[in-house]
Amino acid sequence: MANEEKTTSPEKPSEEDPQPPASLVDRLKKGLQSFQAKGAADLKAAKQYKATQLWKSVFRHKLDDSPRNRALAVLTNVFLHVQPAKVNRDAVRFSFTWGMGGITLYLFIILTITGVFLMFYFHPTKGQAYLDIMYLHNDVPFGGLLRNMHRWGAHLMVITVWLHMFRVFLTGSYKPPREFNWAVGVICLVLTLLLSFTGYLLPDDQLGFWAVTVGTNMARATPLLGHEGPFGAQLGMTAFNDVRFALLGGSIVDANALLRAYIWHCIALPLLISIFLVVHFWRVRKDGSISGPAPVVLEREMKFPRK
Repeated sequence: MANEEKTTSPEKPSEEDPQPPASLVDRLKKGLQSFQAKGAADLKAAKQYKATQLWKSVFRHKLDDSPRNRALAVLTNVFLHVQPAKVNRDAVRFSFTWGMGGITLYLFIILTITGVFLMFYFHPTKGQAYLDIMYLHNDVPFGGLLRNMHRWGAHLMVITVWLHMFRVFLTGSYKPPREFNWAVGVICLVLTLLLSFTGYLLPDDQLGFWAVTVGTNMARATPLLGHEGPFGAQLGMTAFNDVRFALLGGSIVDANALLRAYIWHCIALPLLISIFLVVHFWRVRKDGSISGPAPVVLEREMKFPRK
């Protein structure tokens, strides 16, 4: 019987036998099914873009027309109430926020005021800029104090912006619904660094000259925009039309570079960062005020059920 089973078993197909290999066309169709399903899902999401978290993080929708929501719309309006109606007690602790956001705003105001006063004594020309700084230090009453307040305030603002971003990251305050405001904060960080960098050249001393020389030499290696960067030569970039040439207004750090740094530092970048700061503070309110830890209920605030 054992011999008969051995002879007859190969003739009967077994369910455990492997399936014959599929053809190349079948395997391609099977592989494309996942891509087709993903494409259909992406197309459906694109048609319903207003329901995505990205859209909700950027644009806020009007509240439903009800008495409670109408009152809520008034209380959360930043133009009617600069300060929020309610604040999480633990969110305003100095040990949680470090006060870096408020200190940064205070330093920006100080820098704006001192910068306006410095403009009265400064000429952005190659032969006069350094002499104006020396005149400010030696002859203008409190001129050294004015310039040092501006210089050290700029250094402190860079530090406080970094610490503010670091605190926001550590406490998870960049998560929904605050991801859009995190992106705005990153833009403010970049603008702060650009303000610090453009201000370096204005005294027209050796420190500023070589700092701008090194920085703009790095710019010529920028992808697509610099003639030494990736794909720059393929796009027709040369030393006389790339991003470095645009920043300096020429091929060397000269009078054109000083004038352009002055315009960027005193007009363009302050206006840009002011706009983004307004958006930043507005979104803090619209996103539910300052983010904080879970609220702590004190023992005296606990309400126990009556027996």
